[in-house]
Amino acid sequence: MTTPARTEPLGALTLRTLSVSEMDNIVYLLDAGDQLLIDAADDAEAILALAAPDRLRTVVTTHRHWDHHRALPEVVAATGARTAAGEEDSDDLPVTVDRRLRHGDRVAVDDAGAVVLEVIGLRGHTPGSVALAYTEDATGPQPGRVHLFVGDSLFPGGVGKTAGPAEFTSLLDDVEQRLFAVYPDDTVVWPGHGLPTTLGAERPHLPDWRRRGW
Repeated sequence: MTTPARTEPLGALTLRTLSVSEMDNIVYLLDAGDQLLIDAADDAEAILALAAPDRLRTVVTTHRHWDHHRALPEVVAATGARTAAGEEDSDDLPVTVDRRLRHGDRVAVDDAGAVVLEVIGLRGHTPGSVALAYTEDATGPQPGRVHLFVGDSLFPGGVGKTAGPAEFTSLLDDVEQRLFAVYPDDTVVWPGHGLPTTLGAERPHLPDWRRRGW
């Protein structure tokens, strides 16, 4: 079920969020004049109404699970947008992936490269899951605050589902080392389903997550 979009000004870009499907998949549209979409999860009609098809430059898929790319072929066909996904997940998507992302890469929202996202590999939910980090500029409501778009790797209350103990350990290690050890407590976490949280709200529970295990 699709719900109305919400808009949040974040300085150099505007964030719009849209919940689609019976699984409450969250679609994120980052608008800096040119646009970047994170997870064309479902309901292509609603996504194309949210975006400006002539300004949508890139669609990033956070991971290969089917519920995060059901609308991807239709959105790409309607807009001509470039596609990007984690290298290890790219071959499982229903479109040709133009750019295979690795940990440490950067992705521009706009053609001029004025607004850039950092790519963070988070291995475990899937081998090629990626998160994207945006830092508010001086014109944002909280300059310097980071926003993490994490797919299904992190949620309020724990990391995403994994196939077994080894994958759980891999994911929690990456989440601890590449998110919690790098970014401050006011960092906003935007997950692939449901409501956002902050690293500060989740940080005290990291030992409990590891003890709880897979």
